[in-house]
Order: sequence, then C-alpha cells, then structure tokens
Amino acid sequence: MTRITADISVSLDGFVTGPDPGPRNGLGTGGEALHTWAFSDAPDDRRIVREATARSGAVVLGRRLFDLVDGPDGWNDDVGYGAREATKPAFVVVTTAPPESVRPSDLDWTFVTSGLGDAVATARGRAEAASSAAGRDLDVVLMGGGATIRSALDAGLVDELTLHLAPVVLGGGTPLFSGGTPRTLVQRTVITTSTATHLTYDVGR
Repeated sequence: MTRITADISVSLDGFVTGPDPGPRNGLGTGGEALHTWAFSDAPDDRRIVREATARSGAVVLGRRLFDLVDGPDGWNDDVGYGAREATKPAFVVVTTAPPESVRPSDLDWTFVTSGLGDAVATARGRAEAASSAAGRDLDVVLMGGGATIRSALDAGLVDELTLHLAPVVLGGGTPLFSGGTPRTLVQRTVITTSTATHLTYDVGR
C-alpha cells in the first residue's frame, strides 16, 4: 500500500533551515549542517539514503523549495534527491503557476496549481503506477519545505513522519513546528549514525 511520508532534516532546536534563508542561501546560515548525513560516505548513512530513494514512487515539494532546486546553485548530477542512486521518482510541485522552464529537465516534473491536497493525490497516483510497474509498494515522499510539511500534517495528509535529527543548534531559521493541529505520533524506529539520529513515526489521524 502506498503511504504518504513526510521526510525532513531538523536541528536539535527544531529548525529546518538556519537563519536568513534566501534564493542564494537556501538552507540559511549554518543550515548545511542539517544535511551532513545525506552526503556522508559512511555505510549506515548511505544505506538510509539508498533505502529511502528505493521506496520513493513520487516526491512532493513546495514552490519555494523547487525554486532553490531549480536555481543556479540547485540540483545537479551530484546533489539532489537520489542523485547518487540509480532510480529517480516523479516530482510533483505545489505552485500557483508553473515555471516557464525547468533547469533539471532530465527529471519527471508535474506542477499542480490547485492546492496541496490535489498535489498529494497526483503524487499518490504516480506512486501507485510506479508500484504496479515495479511489482512492490512505493511511497509518496513530502520532502519539504517546512511549510509544506506543516500544512500536510495539519490537513491530515501524512501517514508517516521521518525526522533526520542533526546534532546542531541553529538558534533560528525556519521552524518545522509552529503551532497547528495537535497530532499523536507513534514511534516506529530510531536509527543512530555518526551524523544524525533518524526517527520514524506513525502519524495519528
């Protein structure tokens, strides 16, 4: 069965970027430390990246994150979702208007202008089609940014929450949680590597 998984890196003080994020500084000041685990060559970290990519049938991201991905300092052959892996999922962007062009044109992009719920439904359809083709269950991954994941949690769209807890205190930036609808989480797994603690929860409805 296709599940909707929110997956994001977060600091010990609850931020998904450092202070002053912007077009040329997408992760904010010091925010690169949040993703050390994703670029690590340590076997445990590589396994987590590999397994997450392998079960991704479609990926949802918000427009602000897409603009960073699409920008001059964005994704390339070495940096990006599954960049070092053999398979790449479909990408679904929540936006008010599609861009005129896309720089990472080798990836499968769909732009949804009718809201987050429709974007998740579109991604679910893509993931279910990919599951049928692969002969195994693949998931929808909400990779961010923080506002997109908060909205999805508040709307009850998320089945599973995975947090990559980085050993850094940023002191400010974009918070993952800032009020919103209370949710009950059931802890499923805790994996500790040299660069992060990887926490997975079932999300109560």
